[in-house]
Amino acid sequence: MRGRFTRGLLILVAPPLAALIIQLFHAFMRVRTVGLENLHGCWENGNRVIIAMWHDQLLMVPKGYPGRGAKALISPSSDGELIARTMKYFGIEAVRGSSSRQGAKALRDMIKLGREPVDLGITPDGPKGPRHQVKPGIAQLARLTGRPVMPLAFAASSGHRFASWDRFLLPYPWGRGVFAFGDPIWLDKDDDIDQCCDKIAQGLNQANASARRELKDRGLPAV
Repeated sequence: MRGRFTRGLLILVAPPLAALIIQLFHAFMRVRTVGLENLHGCWENGNRVIIAMWHDQLLMVPKGYPGRGAKALISPSSDGELIARTMKYFGIEAVRGSSSRQGAKALRDMIKLGREPVDLGITPDGPKGPRHQVKPGIAQLARLTGRPVMPLAFAASSGHRFASWDRFLLPYPWGRGVFAFGDPIWLDKDDDIDQCCDKIAQGLNQANASARRELKDRGLPAV
């Protein structure tokens, strides 16, 4: 009973607090965005996208995405519940599922949402890794919806890496940050699934390198 009460209190308190922390961290960081024309180019051509980002960079993504009404695939776990409620403060709705739990249903739900004028969001190495390894779900979604995958990366000049499976990044609010949008990745429904995953991983790694290079060009480290 006590554990249930504690969990309920955490679900009520943690999401608004996390949303406030994200807002404050972003406000006190010097942040810039590169490659935004790639996203705007898709929108201007009438194409909604599948935003992809590595799990360790997830914290600041709500402040780097300039659109509205996105739907994100989030694990149905208890931790996923906290993330889903936090994302709601930034206008991002959750589709609950993962590669290990309710995956088939979540993919069907995301395919249905692919017919709506909203962007979709996925961490292709979540919720449990392996780190920076793309799982097939995002490639299947892109092939079946005909949407491009839009890589999004975030790098910070200072911060803390947790000893978690993804080495989750907590940027420090007094540092600098860079969001980097990569080139859109178009997949055909007949493309080999493993090659599709490789293309998405390459695009994400290139966006990540672009964000880190932007910091290094200014003589700053990238954590």
